[in-house]
Amino acid sequence: SRAGKIGMEVGSLREKILIALLIYKFGEENVETDIPITEPEVDVRLFGEPISIKTITSRGFGGVKLIWTVDPQKAKEFREGYRPCCDILLVQINWGGIGGFHYIPLEVQRRLFAAIGRERYIKLPKPGTNPRGVEITKEALEALVEDKASRVIEICWEKTEIEYNPYRRWIDYWMEDTE
Repeated sequence: SRAGKIGMEVGSLREKILIALLIYKFGEENVETDIPITEPEVDVRLFGEPISIKTITSRGFGGVKLIWTVDPQKAKEFREGYRPCCDILLVQINWGGIGGFHYIPLEVQRRLFAAIGRERYIKLPKPGTNPRGVEITKEALEALVEDKASRVIEICWEKTEIEYNPYRRWIDYWMEDTE
């Protein structure tokens, strides 16, 4: 976090945790993590199939980024060229409540995208703001997770307070180097 706000770096850390879970569950030989940068939505391949990993901390389903960008032109270009291309694993963290681990198949995304259109599926950043990305609309995400072909494992999220200083590891490391 930065100034108490959760940013894209926490998403990268959560993604690694979920990929580790996939490796644990399905074996390293079935989980491909070396994904080229040319595949912007694909975070991992499971049994050769591309998967996008998304995480949110919320009671609802708003604010899930499809792409991280603050450039309005890139955001518009993304929306015009976007087509769902892979299954989604979505983890909804709802501290002190019920969230879930959602599997949203590609076919469900494509069906909804065709039914409601890109303007109702994709939310562009408001001009003059800095929301840091293009989002899937709350309407679309709610419909995706509620689709009968999507799957969910409900999770009761209990928060445990821990003391963690992300700088301490490196400070200690460098202090050892000078001794």
